[in-house]
Amino acid sequence: MDKHFINGKWAAGSSGETTPAIDPSTGKEYGRIALGTVEDIDTAVRAARHAFDEGAWGKLTAAERGRLLQKFALLIQDHREELARIEAKDTGKPMTVARNDADAAARYFEYYGGAADKVYGNTIPYLNNHFVAVVREAKGVTGHILPWNYPMQMFGRTLAPSLAAGNATILKPAEAASASILRLAELASEAGLPDGAINVVTGPGSKIGPALAGHHGVDFISFTGSPEVGQLIQKTAADNYINCTLELGGKSPQVVFSDADFDIAIPTILRAIIQNSGQTCSAGSRVLVQRTIYDDFMQRLGDAFGKVRVGSPDMDFDCGPIITSRQRKTVQRFIDKAKADGIPLIAEGTIAEGVDPDGFFVRPSLFGPVPHSNSLAQEEVFGPVLAALSFEDEDDAVRIANGTEFGLVAAAWTRDGGRQMRMSKRLRAGQVFINCYGAGAGIELPFGGTGKSGHGREKGLVALDDYTNLKTVVIQHGS
Repeated sequence: MDKHFINGKWAAGSSGETTPAIDPSTGKEYGRIALGTVEDIDTAVRAARHAFDEGAWGKLTAAERGRLLQKFALLIQDHREELARIEAKDTGKPMTVARNDADAAARYFEYYGGAADKVYGNTIPYLNNHFVAVVREAKGVTGHILPWNYPMQMFGRTLAPSLAAGNATILKPAEAASASILRLAELASEAGLPDGAINVVTGPGSKIGPALAGHHGVDFISFTGSPEVGQLIQKTAADNYINCTLELGGKSPQVVFSDADFDIAIPTILRAIIQNSGQTCSAGSRVLVQRTIYDDFMQRLGDAFGKVRVGSPDMDFDCGPIITSRQRKTVQRFIDKAKADGIPLIAEGTIAEGVDPDGFFVRPSLFGPVPHSNSLAQEEVFGPVLAALSFEDEDDAVRIANGTEFGLVAAAWTRDGGRQMRMSKRLRAGQVFINCYGAGAGIELPFGGTGKSGHGREKGLVALDDYTNLKTVVIQHGS
């Protein structure tokens, strides 16, 4: 784990330095990862460039690429339990969640493997003595800067469509969550992906993230992380005149009207904030409840919230620890500030007996009513903290729901068909759910945001558009 994976083999970092890998459940070191350098990024980019321009990867047909990706998907499934345990150790998530993440990673490569030979162009009617075709071609070399919350899923989400389109890739995983990424890269090689198709350089994002985004040999950047870092990545990429996809987080609202089905809404709203300990960009971190039902709904939601259990991965409870000590302190600051601001704490979960006292555990917390202008209703906590707000009518609900800088996901709970259609149009978000929230990994569903949530779309067939360039070919063939 203390090496990079470059050009199909393990490679020691040029600096020889490593940094601890910390188990969030214990707060203790359990391994080391290599501290990458600018030189390591350059080595990885050159390996990817060769793989695309001259190597075996660039010579494969689309059908051959697709078969390799689908073979890789099967290999991920074969190693599901191993990968889940690596992920749980590295991130602290419950084993059930880690297993689901392994399944999702496999599904990405299955889905895009099937799409590899279906990236079509088209023809354009033009002059009678001309033939015009518009074709899609791989960009070349793509860079992928991943977050720490869903390493395996993000590996599949960003890498699979890029590889399906024919690009060679370089990944920079989060410093706090690199273990499963490295193992997946090794498995990809075992599945038969040619050397240089996938390259992984580990280390601090502050140093090697800009080196990857600003490298002249990279043709596209995919970044998932904070809005502040996303801005820097976009500016760096712009220096090389390349595009990027930015997925930057959210403050997603769930709007509950008086005619909502409480029995379906409450467990779904609960899952949407405690999933992965709230460390999810699309977490439903605000619940907006119509005033006429506010007290009744919050009583029932509070009862459900109070039953949430937090523990280590093998306990397999609702939540695991927060991934780092630093992030735990951030989450706790939000909780402490809400209490200091006088916002009522409606309910909180419990931390199981027997967990390591040095683990990064935090009690899931439900606050409300939260003033619309309060930081708890405006800023991304990235932890299991739910802010409850009340609203009067549909117009008021839309005003509050759209009243942040984010626009990633939103939901409305109502049995009124007309209101369902109106809310789906009026809510400002990249995804809008009606009487549901999320859809598993949602591999088939285009995903991305507006405003501070970023731009570009991942998942679904539309993701292939970002990883390809359009080329117009005009042939004059005579009359």
